[in-house]
Amino acid sequence: MVGLLGKRGRGRPLLTLENISLSVGENGQRKDILHDINLELEPGQVYALTGPNGSGKTTLARIIMGLVRPTAGRVLWEGRDITDAGITDRARAGIAYAFQQPVRFKGLTLKDLLTIAGAGKEAASYLAQVGLCAADYLGREAGGGLSGGEAKRLEIALTLARRPRLAIFDEPEAGVDLWAQERLLNLVADSARRSAGASSLVITHSEKFLRQADVILLLEKGQLVEQGAPDAVWPHLAKDLACRWQAECGGEAGAADCYR
Repeated sequence: MVGLLGKRGRGRPLLTLENISLSVGENGQRKDILHDINLELEPGQVYALTGPNGSGKTTLARIIMGLVRPTAGRVLWEGRDITDAGITDRARAGIAYAFQQPVRFKGLTLKDLLTIAGAGKEAASYLAQVGLCAADYLGREAGGGLSGGEAKRLEIALTLARRPRLAIFDEPEAGVDLWAQERLLNLVADSARRSAGASSLVITHSEKFLRQADVILLLEKGQLVEQGAPDAVWPHLAKDLACRWQAECGGEAGAADCYR
């Protein structure tokens, strides 16, 4: 895209976060939500963003999409500062966001939404990929008539149909029946690897997905405390979870060494 976000660069990260911080509050009462986040997302990689509830994962994703503006730091798209760019400009540049709680669209059918997203004649294929039969769903209204799981699948299909360069998925497994979770997570991971120069950032608590991602990002209390390949990060993360089980949930003493 040429315009506010400039020409596509080469040989640089797709997205860069520089010292991103966010605090909220007023009258001298401020609370830090994110603190000094530095991160580079490379093309062709699948990133799994994980951490305790309330650690700032969704907030960080919303900052990348332009839904929330940081109080400090910069967001760079292929080296160009887009901190002040809105959600529309970021979407045009190739950033897409699948919400944890899908948006409902009254008065539009699933086919309408997929056509708007650019699926065209491939609308049926995108529905099939997320486990929805086109014959049963293309003509259905994308409003209150869909269950939570169906709406979640549609949200993923719409995101994939846009063929984004950076796709952000907020807990794609949430609200979906157990048998479909692994299929959807595999689909999300494969979508980035099939598209040259594209990447995915997936907020998840799924152990299976964490193990198959290219990079695990661990966020805790608003800080990026660890990042790296699953083989390096997962053993530490697993020990930390076991330690919390012992300390907070009454697990057996000595079951695991605390990760420091």
